[in-house]
Amino acid sequence: MKRSKELLGKRKQFVQNYVKDNSAKQMKVIINELVEQLFISEKTIYNILKQ
Repeated sequence: MKRSKELLGKRKQFVQNYVKDNSAKQMKVIINELVEQLFISEKTIYNILKQ
């Protein structure tokens, strides 16, 4: 299934904002929360943050 560029952009923005807003927490905790909320893998989240 192809994802639209708009949805990918929104997901990327959400992940970046979530990490920034929760920067007081440990990164592992933030990643686990994002995995539960977005149903995507840790690898995908780290790739988004690396960009």
